[in-house]
Amino acid sequence: MRKAKDQKSNAMKILEKIAGGPLTLSRAIESIRKSEELSQDECAKKLGVSKSHLCDVEKGRKMVSSERAAKWARILGYPESVLVRLALQGELDAAGLKYRVDIEAA
Repeated sequence: MRKAKDQKSNAMKILEKIAGGPLTLSRAIESIRKSEELSQDECAKKLGVSKSHLCDVEKGRKMVSSERAAKWARILGYPESVLVRLALQGELDAAGLKYRVDIEAA
C-alpha cells in the first residue's frame, strides 16, 4: 500500500508543477495532455470523447464522474486514485460542501 501512496503523491506533485498550482480535475487533464504533447483533438480521440467535450472539461464547464475519471486515468497511464480523488473533490466543491477528499484502495 505504501508504494501506491508514493505513486499517487509523486503523480500529484508532477501534475501540480505542470499546472502551476493546486489541482482540479480540469487542470490535471490539461496538464497530462500538455505533458504528453497531445493536441486536444489527439487526446480526445484517445479518451473516446469529442474535442469540444474535452475542452469543456479542461475549462471546468463540464464535470467528470469518478467512474470516467478512473477510466481516463487508466488510458493516460496515471494511478486511478489521482483522477478519482479530483473528480470527487470537484463534485463537493461544486455543491459548496467544505470537505477535503482523501481516498485509498479498498
